[in-house]
Amino acid sequence: MALTIIDAHSHLWLRQDTSWNNMPIRTTHDGRSFFLTEEVQMLPPFMVDGRNTAEVFLSNMNYARVGGAVVVQELIDGPQNDYLAEVKRMYPECFEVFGLCDYFNGKSAEEAKALSARGFKGMAVPGHRLITDGKRVMLNSPEMMDMFHYMEDNGMILSVCLAEDNMQTAEIEEVIQECPRLKIAIGHFGMVTARGWEGQLRLALNDNVMIESGGITWLFNAEFYPFKGAVLAIRKAIDTVGADKLMWGSDYPRTITAITYKMSYDFILKADGLTDMEKALFLGENARRFYGFGALPDLPYVKNMSE
Repeated sequence: MALTIIDAHSHLWLRQDTSWNNMPIRTTHDGRSFFLTEEVQMLPPFMVDGRNTAEVFLSNMNYARVGGAVVVQELIDGPQNDYLAEVKRMYPECFEVFGLCDYFNGKSAEEAKALSARGFKGMAVPGHRLITDGKRVMLNSPEMMDMFHYMEDNGMILSVCLAEDNMQTAEIEEVIQECPRLKIAIGHFGMVTARGWEGQLRLALNDNVMIESGGITWLFNAEFYPFKGAVLAIRKAIDTVGADKLMWGSDYPRTITAITYKMSYDFILKADGLTDMEKALFLGENARRFYGFGALPDLPYVKNMSE
């Protein structure tokens, strides 16, 4: 089956050197980072310098026959706006890039305007990171609403990940009502393995809201490949909001410390519980429409040496 495959949730960075909730995130060695309180394998161990670059990602994409990718940002990686602007300049057909603001400084709208002028498709808001021990930024706060109204008026897209257990669902529902023309992608498949994930899923019943599956293999990591629980969740989501409301995302590169990049969607291709049309929409066609991708490269199959 010939498919257009687009990754709706990925990350790039040159180096992690930041903090969150007053705890450090630092690149160390062999693909590892000190993350908050412990050293973890943040990248595959062959990425020894800690650089998670577009060129390495493109090599993975070409091998897996993924034609395009949406690059979002996370506060735990530190701001990568300068690097992603360069990535977009160098590889305009393959990548759509999303900006990141300092959402704690009350200047989100001002920063978003500047990033829009630099060519960013939209803004990434890791909502779950806006809840810290010392401060909580409400998604429906005046400064955030100013940013969302600007984005709506200027055709930008919001990529947002929400805290589990519906902690922020009511906030984003207010954003949806206030900005009905704002295109919104809800990440991490609504925190599908957490209690009450259906509340996030049902947000996609609104006209301009989509759900993307970035991180779904992480959330179902305990059962591992072929992620039968994830397939059942995708089936439930299709039955709840429709196949045209869902997009595949990998959460590259963190998820490929456990599996290969191709495995992050291959389990969907091999699933018995989804139709060919549902797979085509989920793996690429919905993302092509939602993000406005143009012509993508033709990526022929290359035989593995081990075959």
